[in-house]
Amino acid sequence: MDDTGALLDPNILKELEFGGGGGGGGGERASSGGLSSTVVNEKNMELLMDVSLEISVRLGQVKMQIRDLLKLNKGSLIELGREADDPLEIHVNNRLLAYGEVVMIKDKLGIRITDIVSLSERLENLRR
Repeated sequence: MDDTGALLDPNILKELEFGGGGGGGGGERASSGGLSSTVVNEKNMELLMDVSLEISVRLGQVKMQIRDLLKLNKGSLIELGREADDPLEIHVNNRLLAYGEVVMIKDKLGIRITDIVSLSERLENLRR
């Protein structure tokens, strides 16, 4: 399985034809078992360019009981289970794609990607 569309919903990929020609019949279809090793033709790749993806950045997480949650006020601190210098997780459609760090550009916050998850890790994340 190659990484073409590895972060896309498999249902979307089932609708696209893969193969050589000019987009007619005859190409192989993506199956739930994996993508064809043939190159996605240009027309079909163009269809993917307008697919919306949800990108989220996770600072960390914590579990707490409802009684503790109800005690929170403005100014309360919630301690996350991560160290201050740990990289942030960048998720695409709830799948881990990369790690990054917070940067400030003028008056805006952004995320600089510092590392991209390997293909084997991305494939493993898809199986979960």
